[in-house]
This record gives sequence, C-alpha cells and structure tokens, in this order.
Amino acid sequence: MSFYKGMTAGPVTIKGHNGDEIGAYQARPDGPGPFPGVVLIHHLPGWSELYIEFTRKFAHHGYAAISHDLYHRIGQGDPEEVAAKARAEGGVSDAQVVGDTEGAVNWLKAQGSKKIGVIGSCSGGRQAFMYACNTKSIDAVVDLWGGRVVQAEDDRPEKQPVQPLDMTKDLSCPLLGLFGNDDRAPSPEQVDMHEAALKQHGKDYEFHRYDGAGHGFFYYHRPLYRVEQALDGWEKVFAFFEKHLKG
Repeated sequence: MSFYKGMTAGPVTIKGHNGDEIGAYQARPDGPGPFPGVVLIHHLPGWSELYIEFTRKFAHHGYAAISHDLYHRIGQGDPEEVAAKARAEGGVSDAQVVGDTEGAVNWLKAQGSKKIGVIGSCSGGRQAFMYACNTKSIDAVVDLWGGRVVQAEDDRPEKQPVQPLDMTKDLSCPLLGLFGNDDRAPSPEQVDMHEAALKQHGKDYEFHRYDGAGHGFFYYHRPLYRVEQALDGWEKVFAFFEKHLKG
C-alpha cells in the first residue's frame, strides 16, 4: 500500500441537488494522478473536523477524496449548531442527499477519477447505501453502522419516505458494512434484516460485526471509541477500496 506524504487540500464549491452550489472539502495526493476517488458522507452531528480529517486520511492512502456539506443550505458556522438546526428541521431529504452526492461524484470525475467509492457513518452510512441504490455512478460503497436502513412503519417522515431496505434490489455496486454488536441503531436484528435482503437479491457484499463495540466505534474523540475494533475496521475499509477502486 502506498502512502502519500504530500497532498493538496482545502475547501471547494460543487454543484449539488437542483444545481445548487454547496460547500465541500477535498484532499488529493501530490503527483500527476489520476487517482481513484472517495466521497465521504458526514454523519448526523454534521460536517465536522472529524470528516475533514477522514478526507485527508483517504488522500494519504492514495485517493482523491471529497466530503460535501449536506447542511450547507441550513447555514454555515459551528458544525454542532448547524447540525442542531438540521435536526430541528427533520434532517435533509433523501432526494437532496442523492443529488448532492451525485454532484460530489461528478466533481471527482471532472478531476480525472475513473473509479469512485462512497463511504458514510451513522446517518451517512444509511445515505451511502441509499445513494448506491439510486445511481450507477460508483464502483463500491461502505456503510459504517448506518442507522435507519431499516425504518419502522411509523418512521417514514416526509423527507425520508422510503426505507433503504426496500431499495436493496437496486444496489449497483459491492457493499462493505461494519457494525458494532452493542449498537441499537442499527441493532443486530436490523443488521440481520439488511443482510437477509442482500442475500435475497444476490448482492455482492461483506458484513463484519464487532463484539465489545457499539455505535461510532471509529470516533476517537468520543467515549464510543474502541481502538482494536477501529483499527481492524479501517484495515477492512482500505482493503475493500483497494480491491474495487485500485484493482
């Protein structure tokens, strides 16, 4: 595996859903490229320092990476305050997420990326899977403990009217899923349902479940962090993208 000590990184503006201009952060290795691409979909707590760092992490591993701000239309400023406003508004619509993510994918293609993967955690894991079921534009997708892939019958808000589980038949690329067995959103039972649907529709996927880990076990800045499980999880993420984006 190659590591890139030099990179170019910083904010950019991309065209998202309905042609709206939204903010994003990109990082790419120094050198001529082209490099395979990775789009990072941030979690419910917002477009925060964590996702900026993750974006640079992928550049270090040889990818042109971009993380777009799903909450750009709600406001800029402190990520926690903007995320609180987003939650008060019921989050962002699934249609808008698909459009914004397609914009990030198109931005990477314009930079020369031939193969592109998408990764997200928490709500972003749900959205990454959902996006992969609503596009033919990508080559691999990673769902990190995505909650609400399975939605209860009374959990079908206007902005998220269809549970991603019902979209499984349209999954367009290989899927990697990482989950903690102590999580409740998704619970192990919901992960079972997700896996059963993937098997039913003959999809290319691999799931890994971790004992002693709950939700957000990659989040080194929170008590949720589980170092051994996170180290193994990152290895699996990079091996998966190496296979499908660099192979």
